[in-house]
Amino acid sequence: MSEKVLTLPDLTHLRDRLDAEGKKLVLTNGCFDLLHVGHVRYLAQARALGDALIVAINDDDSVRQLKGPGRPINSQDDRAEILAALACVDFVTVFSGPRLTGLIHAVRPHRYAKGGDYTVSTLDPGERGALEACGTEISILSLVPGRSTTALIRQMGPG
Repeated sequence: MSEKVLTLPDLTHLRDRLDAEGKKLVLTNGCFDLLHVGHVRYLAQARALGDALIVAINDDDSVRQLKGPGRPINSQDDRAEILAALACVDFVTVFSGPRLTGLIHAVRPHRYAKGGDYTVSTLDPGERGALEACGTEISILSLVPGRSTTALIRQMGPG
């Protein structure tokens, strides 16, 4: 596993260090099950918002809860390693459960990025509340039309 894949205690120390240096930490999250160009463009945009980007990915159990029994296609360890290999991604962490609320409170990112399929009002209320409580700026980034994991899976068709 990559040295860019960090645990929650590592992330809180990282945030404190960056804050002391006057640098901005950006956080984003998702399943990132099958990486595609929409993900790559989105992550590059998110990284441009600050000095370091953390990508928090749902663990395998929470992907199943969110996406259904046939998902994830790739394991959490594989997804973390693939994301960590991208130049625009500084750090990756894996979190349990469908929501990021606890990680937001612990890491207190300066900025939070989400894809254009969301608006601030459609973010999970608990996550949005945690971001607001931490004083985190929320950025909704451009969506790449027609690029999604679900579309890729449909295109591949049955077996």
